[in-house]
Amino acid sequence: MAPDAIGWWGVPIGILGGTLRGSAPFLFVSLGECLTEKSGKINLGLEGSLLVGAMSAYAVSYLSSTQWGVSPAAAPWLGVFVAGLGGAGMGFIHAWLTQQPKVNDVAVGIAMMVFGSGVAFFLGKPFIQPQAPRLPVIELGGWLSGSPALQSALQVSPLFLLGVILAPVMHWFFKSTRPGLFIRAVGDSPDAAMAIGISIKRVRMLCIIAGSSLAGIGGAYLSLAYFGSWTEKISSGQGLIAVALVIFAHWNPIQCLWASLFFGGAQAIAPVLQGVGITKGYYLLNVAPHLLTLVIMVMTCSPKKTISGAPGALGTINN
Repeated sequence: MAPDAIGWWGVPIGILGGTLRGSAPFLFVSLGECLTEKSGKINLGLEGSLLVGAMSAYAVSYLSSTQWGVSPAAAPWLGVFVAGLGGAGMGFIHAWLTQQPKVNDVAVGIAMMVFGSGVAFFLGKPFIQPQAPRLPVIELGGWLSGSPALQSALQVSPLFLLGVILAPVMHWFFKSTRPGLFIRAVGDSPDAAMAIGISIKRVRMLCIIAGSSLAGIGGAYLSLAYFGSWTEKISSGQGLIAVALVIFAHWNPIQCLWASLFFGGAQAIAPVLQGVGITKGYYLLNVAPHLLTLVIMVMTCSPKKTISGAPGALGTINN
């Protein structure tokens, strides 16, 4: 983007557009982790699920449009579906392992992150160069007819809107439905949940699988909407950042939405300022989401503080 591509008056609009486009991966992964942690489990392997989803979505979109006879309009949505299945598969492995006696969630999560990254990098090598059909976009900047750069910045994927809708639906699910109550009961007091006949293993397995599936869909957004390509560096640690974001959001799905927008906006600052010719400090601004993650972890690690909303059984080891 040229230095005068958007002008100073376009900086806030550019940041807004970058926020809307860049927050979706954070949103899907954080909602998935929120669902998982509500059941009393931690899944640090969502970074691996994100990468598996990004690779599988891009590969299926490309192969289905070029070899399987699927229309270019339907191919990316088929990729999103497969990405969700890929994330669910990663979640099933994680859920099965963490349900075993004396198994630590964090250790399994790190192993699954490495495993998912390795699988995605190995299977995704043939798809680094080919161009796959991308997800459609909704034009929010049509009124900016004189600025193609800002029109491009204000393109929003329907997948992002799906995530925005999912956040309040998940909040309602936890607060007002019987299955949501079961999940909260398992996450807060497994013994009490078992006493009333709730299957702890079943609830946690379903939550981990569903949460990992959401992370896979977030990966599909990265490769088919945000970047429109598949590379091995596509995630930049967004899966791990989103896990910390859940703490920042106090395990509330609606607050996960606001926190995702906040992190997406922080990620958008550097490219927008570069668009008006400010290049000094670009790399420092580019790591803003990582710095925010570090600040959150420092602020929440004090033994004197009790984080509101944290499930009571979070982090416990199976007997």
